[in-house]
Amino acid sequence: MSTLPTLKTGAVMQYPAQRSVEFSTTAVQFVDGSEQRFCNYQAPLHRWVIQLSRLDQSELQAFQEFFRGIAGPAGDFAFTDPWDGTNYASCSLASDSMAAVLAGEWNGETSLTVLENGS
Repeated sequence: MSTLPTLKTGAVMQYPAQRSVEFSTTAVQFVDGSEQRFCNYQAPLHRWVIQLSRLDQSELQAFQEFFRGIAGPAGDFAFTDPWDGTNYASCSLASDSMAAVLAGEWNGETSLTVLENGS
């Protein structure tokens, strides 16, 4: 299984980094006014927004090859949360395109959103 590439420093992402947890609940209201609620996921799902800047050409190329290798959001890969070290075995990318800009030496930029897949 693929894993997200790391930077030359060994880090997965740079600051400012974003992480969120998504819960999904459905509420059904009956004719008598009572409600019933149920979870759509077994567990909350995680999302990470990875914004990278000041990359060199080889780092930017590694992320582009990773994106092509897993076929964008269709692919499945493992991701380790940099905040707590938890390994999420089934993750995918949120977008079917990846913008990568190389404006000069040590001046590459890209952004990826990693989504934990529900079980």
